[in-house]
Amino acid sequence: MEDTIVAMATAKGETSIHVIRLSGSNAGKIIEDCFDPQNMSRWSRRESFTLNLGNFRDENRILDEVLVGRMLAPSSYTGEDVYEVNCHGGPFVAQRILQACIRHGAQLAEPGEFSKRAFLNGKLDLVQAEAVIDLISSRTETAANLALTQLGGGLSETILNLREEVLEILAFIEASIDFPEDDVESLDREMLETKINKALDDSLHLLSGSKTGKILRDGLITVIVGRPNVGKSSLLNALLHEDRAIVTDIPGTTRDEIRESVSVGGFLLQLVDTAGICESQDLVECLGIERTWKALKTADLILLVVEANLPLTEDENHIINTYAEKVIVIVNKIDLLENEQCVSMNNKEVWIPFSVLQHRGFEDLEAEIKRRVYQGETVDVSDPLISNVRQISSLERCHTALSEALESLRRGTPWDIMSIEIRQAVQNVSEITGHNVQESLLEEIFSRFCIGK
Repeated sequence: MEDTIVAMATAKGETSIHVIRLSGSNAGKIIEDCFDPQNMSRWSRRESFTLNLGNFRDENRILDEVLVGRMLAPSSYTGEDVYEVNCHGGPFVAQRILQACIRHGAQLAEPGEFSKRAFLNGKLDLVQAEAVIDLISSRTETAANLALTQLGGGLSETILNLREEVLEILAFIEASIDFPEDDVESLDREMLETKINKALDDSLHLLSGSKTGKILRDGLITVIVGRPNVGKSSLLNALLHEDRAIVTDIPGTTRDEIRESVSVGGFLLQLVDTAGICESQDLVECLGIERTWKALKTADLILLVVEANLPLTEDENHIINTYAEKVIVIVNKIDLLENEQCVSMNNKEVWIPFSVLQHRGFEDLEAEIKRRVYQGETVDVSDPLISNVRQISSLERCHTALSEALESLRRGTPWDIMSIEIRQAVQNVSEITGHNVQESLLEEIFSRFCIGK
């Protein structure tokens, strides 16, 4: 019999309400030992999904007046009997109730143990379990919507369909091994090629959306770069809607990276404001400039801020030419131009006329970021997008194994040798949803959860 586990499901500290959650076969007995319901006849009916008012006590001492929620197996989050004690929000009160549950036989839950039990009891697959983490940690509306879609099973269904296709290929090969018919060998290979190509197309379709999915989940590392005093820190402050960076007319005010996160158009930008790129004899400023060049190499997006009334410098041209696919050129201070004619725009990069002072150009910047995230396509976040690095890696290995199997088929490789590659594809796709996963991976995944989830 599994231990009955208990943990606070709300964050520690002073709040209006705390929730203590229990799960396991002995959860009901522990609550019975400690809870005096106001309406005993209603409590005695043992109805699931009910809230019951009463006193929580430890032996003869009343600890608090509480609401106890009862969710019975198998229709609970974990698939076990689950009880939630809603008490007043003082940390001392919640801790006393938690300790009382432990004294009556509950074990303190490990991080993610409730969700792990939900997975082991078939209430969630691994994709949905990881979506729980993403939903909790989401910092933008699009990230939350993506996690909700995955939690609802949309991505799981797509991956399970792919797994069924690969299993069907394996069954086809094994049947051909067990019941060889030389006169239909060529027909069998033609049918097999069709099946493998279908699975390859489906896996590639999923992978094609992974870049967008990962950005929606994790955001874009966005480096703001440019020569001193072109408005980099002003742009950072405007995006954050606060004075995070010091802004002066003195060049070189920013000497080290400033890192902040902000939602722009529903996408998380992990902003890095850098030291202005220039020639300098100042040791500290030189170190800051060196960090700027390093930051560009790891950036997902580069906002190159240039001044509208000045020609491009050698460094600015170098950034544009080296990081063309990442760069958005912010042509700042157009309000200083008489006819607002920007510098030459003959390059293939996107140039956006901008005035941080007059708050102009922000809508165009938002639109361009959105275009890049969705790669110029219309994407619905309700579509099954894969976004988790572990899942993407397993899917890539599945796609590789299928590609190798197709090459083997075209070379006339014997069926039994080819089946090894298909078995590898089955294993890879099964790892995504948890059909074939090692305990060590489960421990690693669920350890990232907070205690009580």
